[in-house]
Order: sequence, then C-alpha cells, then structure tokens
Amino acid sequence: MVDIQVKNLTKFFVIGENLLEGLSFEIQEGERVAILGRNGCGKTTLLKILTGEMDYDDGEVFVNPHKKIGLISQIPKFPLGYTVEDVLRSAYTDIMAVKRKMEALEKAMMVGASSEQLREYDALTNRFQSGGGYEMDVEVDKICNGLGITPDQRKQEFDSLSGGEKTRMNLARLLLEKTDILLLDEPTNHLDLNSVEWLEGYIKAFKGTVLAISHDRWFIDRIAERVIEIVDGHAEFYSGNYSFYMDEKQARFDLQMKQYEQEQAKLKQLGYTVERMKGWGINNRTLYRRAMSIQHRMERIKKTEKPKTEKKMKASFGEKDFSGDIVFKTKNLGKAFGDRTLFSDVNLTVEGGERIAILGDNGTGKTTFIKCLLGDEDCAGRVQYGPTVKAGYLPQIIHFPHPERTLYDTMLYEKNCTPQVARDRLGQFLFQGEDVFKTVGTLSGGEQSRLRLCMLMDEKINLLILDEPTNHLDIASREWVEAAIEEFEGVLLFVSHDRYFIEKFAERIWLLEDGGIRDFKCGYAKYRSILEHEAAAKQTVSVSAPKPKKEKPKGGTKESDKLVRRLEREIEKQEKVVAEFDAKIEAASADYQELTRLLAEKEEAEMVLMDLMEQWEAAQE
Repeated sequence: MVDIQVKNLTKFFVIGENLLEGLSFEIQEGERVAILGRNGCGKTTLLKILTGEMDYDDGEVFVNPHKKIGLISQIPKFPLGYTVEDVLRSAYTDIMAVKRKMEALEKAMMVGASSEQLREYDALTNRFQSGGGYEMDVEVDKICNGLGITPDQRKQEFDSLSGGEKTRMNLARLLLEKTDILLLDEPTNHLDLNSVEWLEGYIKAFKGTVLAISHDRWFIDRIAERVIEIVDGHAEFYSGNYSFYMDEKQARFDLQMKQYEQEQAKLKQLGYTVERMKGWGINNRTLYRRAMSIQHRMERIKKTEKPKTEKKMKASFGEKDFSGDIVFKTKNLGKAFGDRTLFSDVNLTVEGGERIAILGDNGTGKTTFIKCLLGDEDCAGRVQYGPTVKAGYLPQIIHFPHPERTLYDTMLYEKNCTPQVARDRLGQFLFQGEDVFKTVGTLSGGEQSRLRLCMLMDEKINLLILDEPTNHLDIASREWVEAAIEEFEGVLLFVSHDRYFIEKFAERIWLLEDGGIRDFKCGYAKYRSILEHEAAAKQTVSVSAPKPKKEKPKGGTKESDKLVRRLEREIEKQEKVVAEFDAKIEAASADYQELTRLLAEKEEAEMVLMDLMEQWEAAQE
C-alpha cells in the first residue's frame, strides 16, 4: 500500500527559479526513507507540503488519508503557563477526554447506576483501554528517559525553553501520539549520543512509515532502508542506507563520466571525418552527401550529459610551529554552579599531535569545560600552556559583533586584509559573486559557521578547539570541514555528537560524567566497546557462587509439612513475579536501556524461583 506519492511536484518562491521541479517518488507502507540534499535544495519545503502547511504550484501530492501524520518541526501553540508535562500529555487529548467522562460517570453512579450508564461506562472503559490509557504514565516515562528529559525539565514552562529544547520536547510529544507516518526534520540536532541511539532503536522498532531528513551520516546508516536525494529539484533514488548511497553515487558518476568521454571521443572523430569529407566533396557530390549524412547522424546521437562535480572549498588552516612536548596541562581543574558540580579535580596532560573528543550527555558541562581551558570562564585549579601554543576556537553558537556588516566588510575590518585578499579568501569558502555583499545577520547557521571558519583558518594556530563544528552543516560541507581538518597537524580538541566525525578523528576521548572526566586513550570504536562491557557487567547478576545448603528442620514431620506449605506459597508468588516481567518486556521493546534492565531483573527473579524450588525438593525429601 502506498502511504506517500508525489508526481511532477513543482514549487517556486521566485518566478522563473523553481526550488522543486518535476519531483516524483512514492513511499510504501512501513518503509524507512532518508531524504538527502544540500542545504536549500527544498527538503524541509517538501515535508511542509506533505503536511499541508505549505501549498505547491503544480503536480500531485497524495498522503494516505487514513493514516495519522506528524512532523517534528511543526510545534503547536500551547496555552500560557503550559509545562513540558502538559505538552507531553497533550498527545493523549482524546484519551484524557474519555477519562474525564469516566470520572464524571463514576460520580453520577455513586448514588445509583442505571443500565444505560453502565453500558456507557463499559464502552468508555474499552475506549480508554484500547487507546493506551492505562499505559499512559509508563509510555511518557519511557519516552522521557530515552530522550533524556529529566523530571525537573518536565516541570518547566514550555515557553521558557530554548528552540532546541522545544524541538526535543515536541519530538517526545510526537512519538507519544502514535503517528502512522513519521516525518523527521533533523531529529538528532538537539540530542546527545545516548538519546540519538535510543531514537535509532525506536525508529527501527516503529511499525509505521518514516521519512527523515538528516545530515547525520551514522544515523542514516542505522535507520534508512532507502535514500532519495534531491538534486536540481528532482529525485534520484538509492536502494540502501548511507554507505550504499555513497558507493552507488560514485559508481554512477564514474559510469556517466566514462560514457560521456567515450561519446565525446566518438563525436570528435566523426567531426574530423565530416570536415575532411566536406573538403574533398567540393568537387565530389557523393562525398559531400556522405559527409552531410554523417553530420545528421551526429546530431541524432543521444548525448550523455557531463556529470557535475561538487564545488570544493580549497582552504587549509594556517599552522604555527610548535616546539616542546606538552601543549597544555590541567591541575585540579573544577567548576560548580552553586550546589551542582560539573567537574572537579581534573588532571590531564595533552601532547603535540593529539586528537581528542569531549563527550557526555547534554548539560554535563562540555562547553563550560572548553571555556575553562580558554580562560573565558572562572574555575578552580589552573591550566598551563606550552610557551608557543596558539589556540583557535570555533564556538557552538556563532556571534559576530557587527551583524549589519556584509561578509566582505567583515573580512576587511576584522582580518585587516586588502580587498583582493578578502575576495580570494571568501571565494575559497564558496562565498562568490553577490554572496559577499550579504549581511552577516541574514546568513544561515551553516553559512555563519563557514564564515567563522574562513576567518579562523587565516590565523596561525597549533591548537584547534571546535564545539559542535558540523551541527549546522549539510553533508557536503561536513566532508569539506573534515578534509580541512585532516590536513591540520596540530592538536585537535572537539565536542561533537556526530559519530561519523568522532569515529574519523578521535584518537583519545574525555567523557564528562558524575562530576568528573574519564580519560580513554583510544578511538571511538574501542571506547564504545569498553562502555558496553561495563554496562553488561553491571547488569550481570552473580549466580556462580553455590547457595549454602539449608538445614533440614528439626522436630519431625509437622515442621517439615509447615516448611513445604510455606515454600509452595512463596513459589506461587515468585512465579507471578516472573510472569509479570513478560508484559513489561514487551512494552519496553523499543527502549533498549529499559529492556536490558528488565531482562536482567527477570533473570534474577528466575534464579530466586529456582532456589525456592530446590528448597522445596529438599523439604519434600
């Protein structure tokens, strides 16, 4: 069954310049599809058209009318004073209305119930149960735990949250609504690593249809069964995840280029032949007619279009020579806000050439730690740098002191360079033509990051500190940043939730947790393996030690019979405990952390049951 079908869709904002032109695709029920494309190619516009939020100019759009559709970027307006908890519970609006009717009927029936009231109450109870009313609290807790929404955050007013926090809360609400078609627009942008991994597990277990826009290559690899790339307003299809897409895209490019080159060689040869035959045919009409025949054949040949290559930004970091071994040391570094300690007694040493990723859940203090290293934040302890160290810093939130200036003027004033150097540097970062006269304040987040990098790369540095460097960049821009960083030979210290980026660069990992920093002198894959082994060890219940044998009761048959009956009652209770875990495990199938915990608890409960059975057998003897 088709859930989404788009035929020859056209959308323009400026007449004569189509954003989407002849876009066609269809998505079957239950498919998980990723939408790729450069920033500004129309991905978000497409999702808004699918939900009816935006109109289109031509074509046909079909979305299964019997399916409930949800878009993460559509944040509804909520009444003043609504808390996060109220927003999450709004996913159960219909069920809550049923609950209120049930409560009203319960009060009415306290003085006596008619048969009609009983029938109505029975129908309401069935609706409440089938709608998941009795599992509502468990579901809300499960989604909040998975997305890292704390009990304190649930009490906050929704309007007081940042844009990123609102998006995360809205994602939670959307998941609770049990939509049939899930439209996700950059769902991982405001999630930490644990929450992203939980979301991946949820999507893989989701029975409905998923259409996701994401620049998170690892995320696409994990969740996508198919990729649709929007190129020049139309769709190109790839029947696999991101890794498949990359290999297939390169193979198609190579094949098209080979066909183009072969055709050009053939046309060149035929053209040479035509010109010679025309020359000979001045006095020979037969040769002239043959030359014209070949020329007509050349015109009829279906020509392969030359494949386009992405514009590459050609720039590299200006590096300052570094002398010595130690880049910096921290001694008893610590930072607290009131009673809350982010980290304390941190003692770390960084040597030349190291590449270090700073990881941790949202709110653990990663950005604060960087600011302490740079001296931008007061903290306990001290940081000692080597004598020739010069740091360059790209913050997560880019700020320009004069947003009213153009890119061109910003380079002239802040870098104190000549007009030609300013144009050359901007051109290397794909700010060309009229783009250089845009005001800085009108740039997108990705463009602002690109401009700040442009300015940063002009400096001579040997310590590069990046805070979420890929957060607002599309995949092509991320690959360019990675290529530039690969050429950098100084020390790299970065905060990132982009696992593809972390896997590529991290050779050492600092994990902020429990008020301290754990130092893993290894790459991301080994780091993950260590954490998984630690988690498994915590969940494992020690059952290897033999149970001490119970002494047989003294005093004869009467005492033995009492023990047998008591053990039988305990066995019956424990069997019920074990059986209850099955329903809990089924309900937590999409939450791998909760599922792991429940499986371990069930195993422990089964061991208790086995021990009771052994005691019962001994008592029988």
